[in-house]
Amino acid sequence: MRYVLRKAGLFVLTLWAAITLNFVLPRLMPGSPVDAALGKLAAAGVPITNAERNAIEIQLGVPHAGLVSQYGDYLRNIVLLRFGTSYSFPTETVAGTIGRALPWTLVLVGVTTILAFVIGTLLGVYAGWRRGQPADSSITVGATFFGAFPPFWLGLLLLYFLSFKLGWFPIKGGYSPGASPNLSLSFLGDALEHSVLPAATLVVTTLSGWVFGMRNNMINTLGEDYVTFAEANGLRGRTIALLYAARNALLPNVTAFGLSLGAVVGGAVLVEGVFSYPGIGGLLFTAVINHDYPLMQALFLVITLSMLVAIFVVDLLYVRLDPRVRR
Repeated sequence: MRYVLRKAGLFVLTLWAAITLNFVLPRLMPGSPVDAALGKLAAAGVPITNAERNAIEIQLGVPHAGLVSQYGDYLRNIVLLRFGTSYSFPTETVAGTIGRALPWTLVLVGVTTILAFVIGTLLGVYAGWRRGQPADSSITVGATFFGAFPPFWLGLLLLYFLSFKLGWFPIKGGYSPGASPNLSLSFLGDALEHSVLPAATLVVTTLSGWVFGMRNNMINTLGEDYVTFAEANGLRGRTIALLYAARNALLPNVTAFGLSLGAVVGGAVLVEGVFSYPGIGGLLFTAVINHDYPLMQALFLVITLSMLVAIFVVDLLYVRLDPRVRR
């Protein structure tokens, strides 16, 4: 109980610090949303006057109160789940904008994270059990090769060859132009076709971390006394590998997997940008470019909160998996 209360107190303190930084950091960025909007007007040849600036400030709802007053309003709005109106999408609320993009990221990044974890962990178990043999060398060399690819670079390669040259997959977007998101089989098939390349990019580039992590854990676990004792008692190799070594070697990977699930909400900014995917990553990029404070603050808050919740849940689960951490 004391362990849980300590973790809960740390969670609350960290959440308050993250919320405060979330308020401060966007305001430390150079420029402002008004300057970004005026820059676009100036590039289009529209003369910039004080009246034009004042009109844009009113349109965007730029606050003129002091920072302390803004901070108080900011905390109050968080409690009431009111995040205001996005400067980048003035016809939508911030909550509506995030709600529109969040399912795309949860499906794409969530599914690819689970796939990479399962495949990478199984390959790592096999490589660790067959350490020093050709199977181990093949898996580690392959993981090193594909892990060296930057995600955006691999995405561009797949996009160029499989979409532009061969025409096997759509070039961009999460669904065909003109389509309206729904749960029909035709739309789901269309969305699946658009997600193949970004999903493949994320799985291939994140697989190596799980492979090497699990392989190293397996090798360390195989040197423990209880594994040697199991071998001396004549247990089958598969039984020792799965029930003795892999089960205990999996603990560090479970922690990393929980943190990876917490990071799912943040999306993959570069990959979503390369494929013009309508997820949280692309939305965050748009918010930064346009100095969209309300949208940036809400996105950072959602991403931070998901990470903190994931860490808290992993801490609680880890007590069940390994009671030694209670000490």
